Amino acid sequence: MSDAKQVWINGKFVPWEKATVHLMSHALSRGSAFFEVFGVHSHPGGPAAFRMAEHLDRLCKSAELLGMEMAYNKDEIAQAVRDTVKHTGLEDGYIKIMAYYSEEAFAVLVPESKLDIGIFAFPAGADLGIDINKPISACICKWRKIHPDTVPVEAKACSNYLNGFLARQDAMKRGFDVGLMLDTDGYLAEGSIEACFMFKDGVLKAPPLGRVLRSISRRSVIEAAPMIGIEVVQAPITREEFMDADEVFTSATPFKVLPVGRLEDRILADAPGQFSRKLAALMADIASGKDSRFKHWFEPL
Repeated sequence: MSDAKQVWINGKFVPWEKATVHLMSHALSRGSAFFEVFGVHSHPGGPAAFRMAEHLDRLCKSAELLGMEMAYNKDEIAQAVRDTVKHTGLEDGYIKIMAYYSEEAFAVLVPESKLDIGIFAFPAGADLGIDINKPISACICKWRKIHPDTVPVEAKACSNYLNGFLARQDAMKRGFDVGLMLDTDGYLAEGSIEACFMFKDGVLKAPPLGRVLRSISRRSVIEAAPMIGIEVVQAPITREEFMDADEVFTSATPFKVLPVGRLEDRILADAPGQFSRKLAALMADIASGKDSRFKHWFEPL
């Protein structure tokens, strides 16, 4: 990647080390930033973005939910992504889009300016903090998922991820890879960056929307599973029901199906189970472009 350490910021490419804001920027001191991350996959015809239009729709929705205004529209950002992929030579990896207020702020709570936009390209193999090549361990952490009446949980706001940071920190202190959160009513919600799924008697079950992020990885799993004969149910999941699952896995941009081999003190000895393996194989074929039924999920770059 000849120019991999270049970042698109407000219409220009700058060196990686120049992609900075002041310590007193509103984005840093007030937490007023949000983002999107999606995969870029190597296909026979060249790099292709995974469900980019939907990610850009959610980026715009985050701005709307947070009452912020971006300086670029969806089409302009899509073109900037294409330019970034071409400029950096990215073939397989991730795109991260940051929307933020770079202006310095001490007493200003609500800026009147438009948001800056930064686009970063990360090659495959970026450090994800956990080993995704084997089943992970997960616990129900002590922190609850933030309530949608406090902040819009469907906005991919950086400040919301302090909740996820605390969940992962709690899990790591207890010797687990990830921490899964219950919502404030005691039902399963999601992890720090991952959606949660369980299998029981061959049925795939996921927490319903409303208390969790509208994860595009989550949606992809739910839409793909019926294509291989897996029934999907979206309904509240109690802690007790979750702990009695036959199979458990998490899903996020870098790993569409990441099986859990230890859930609290319970060992899921056969992880990944038969249904998780089947679903993981399907998602891998989709990502590589081998399954033509899902070619509409990709946009050539």
